Amino acid sequence: MTETKEPQFVQSLLYKKAESDHPPEKTYYRVRFREQGQEYTAQSTQPDLHSNDIVMIETEHSLEPMTVISKTAGATEPDVKRGFSYTILRQANADEKKKYEYLPILEKQAAAFCRQCIEKLSLSMQLVRAERFFNGSKIIFYFTAESRVDFRELVKNLVHEFRTRVEMRQIGVRHETKMTGGIGACGRELCCTSFLRKFDSVSIKMAKTQDLPLNPAKISGVCNRLLCCLTYEFDNYRNIKREMPRVGRLLKHEGNIYRIIRTFALQGTVLAVSREEGELLMSEEQWRAATPVNRQGAKKGGKADKGKKGGKTDKKAYQRKKGKTQGKD
Repeated sequence: MTETKEPQFVQSLLYKKAESDHPPEKTYYRVRFREQGQEYTAQSTQPDLHSNDIVMIETEHSLEPMTVISKTAGATEPDVKRGFSYTILRQANADEKKKYEYLPILEKQAAAFCRQCIEKLSLSMQLVRAERFFNGSKIIFYFTAESRVDFRELVKNLVHEFRTRVEMRQIGVRHETKMTGGIGACGRELCCTSFLRKFDSVSIKMAKTQDLPLNPAKISGVCNRLLCCLTYEFDNYRNIKREMPRVGRLLKHEGNIYRIIRTFALQGTVLAVSREEGELLMSEEQWRAATPVNRQGAKKGGKADKGKKGGKTDKKAYQRKKGKTQGKD
């Protein structure tokens, strides 16, 4: 008995060791929770998942179903780890698929009842969306409001109706646009809806650095805030312009003095103007070979002007100060 079981036991140990030495290859997929929701990257050991397959993933609170959209690229280099948001545990069974299909209907019903309660209680808030956990343990109501809202009575009505935990979460206009979705000025789906995970700070300086028109209608998005895409190429423009002469700088080229009036970062050229020759579009070789010129007396209030005007002024100030000192003595 022992002699027959020993080789099998040894073989199983060797098989397990081989599995640990060679872990199953990871496959990456693009997935999302809702039909028009944001896409995420999920890791799985199943290489045969297809589009529209329902899978179960692990979240902080419980298992949640997600829909597979497509496969995505894995790690580009063996030493670089591939980033992902969720891990696919398994495919959903028949009951889970049926429950997942019915989940959007429950969320719409919850949102409709909440809107009725808001109107009945005359609350100054606008409901954006209701989100229900797959296991039914919690419902989150996202809303916008201009000021603080006392929704304690509203929560009591919602808890009494749905018999589950209720959370009221106030969001800003950017998050509202992210949830509702839409099409941007570029003709594509909004970045916040499709792939952005967080909102970076955007300033008007980014538009100036990229030589964009400072027209609010041109640089504002659907949410009436500055476009998120202003951050995408800002660092590139800033790094390129650091190597280029600034607007207003004087350069001496072929015996003439030129003043820079505009820079073109991507082309590496600058537009300069001279009294003698007019406008000149300088290439990178030309403006690098040009000699910088100091602006002596060219600008009002400059060092040269201060030196000329400041002689008497400084002398009178010195005399007044000297008189005060003598008076104290």
